[in-house]
Amino acid sequence: MIMKGMMFMFNIYAAVYTAFLPLKYCRRHLACVFLTFIAFTLIACSKQQAAPQPVETKTNFNPVQVKQEVQPKITIKDHVLIDAPVINQLPELPRGCEVTSLAMLLEHAGIQTDKMKLAKDIKKDPARRIIKNGKVHFGNPHNGFVGDMYSFNAPGLGVYHEPIQELGEKYMPGKIVNLTGKPFEELKTPLSGERPVWVIINAEYRELPDSYFQTWETSSGPVKITMKEHSVLITGYDDRHVYFNDPLTGTKNKKAPIGDFEKSWVQMGSQALTYK
Repeated sequence: MIMKGMMFMFNIYAAVYTAFLPLKYCRRHLACVFLTFIAFTLIACSKQQAAPQPVETKTNFNPVQVKQEVQPKITIKDHVLIDAPVINQLPELPRGCEVTSLAMLLEHAGIQTDKMKLAKDIKKDPARRIIKNGKVHFGNPHNGFVGDMYSFNAPGLGVYHEPIQELGEKYMPGKIVNLTGKPFEELKTPLSGERPVWVIINAEYRELPDSYFQTWETSSGPVKITMKEHSVLITGYDDRHVYFNDPLTGTKNKKAPIGDFEKSWVQMGSQALTYK
């Protein structure tokens, strides 16, 4: 194809040169160049027209459809009572109500565990209790368990939902649900779905006066606490009562007035965990 094009151009140039031979050299040369340019243009256009046009091809490609996990809608029931295992924190864990309630939650989810192992593995705040300028300096239960869990002979308190959630995630990765800060009514959703709820309240199951609280100075700032802090596993409710497994007494489906219980829960920061 290239050789034919070159021969064609040579013939054109020779013919043009011969035709304009009588002209002066300058005019003859310009005329040859002009006509040669036109010839090149015609050849390029003819090649472009002769070139095969791209053909649109069709494929059978279908994008992969990712199936989204859809949680079934739960209808809120008027009354609920869940049969969850009850575990007594005593005598081994006088301050171990939080990890014992977590053990009950995990066992209801079908996870084999042990309150003593949870007590060993729970994150600890290593701060020691000291009095400085009339103020108590100690650990922060949001950061880890504060003090001695195994005896009342040494200072201690307990632990809040953040370290408990972190420990629960080790047994149920991606399955622990944090309901902290939600309205109390929202706890009825998992309960209606037969899933108990771990909570922080106080040992009297009612709103406490300010005299029961004190402020500790901690490495992460001041924290307001009460030595009445407690943790239970909610197992149900009706229009008058809330039901719970109490690790302190080992009582299954213990009940308290729902209004008082809610105020106690809100006063302690509306802390709650469940699973999905």
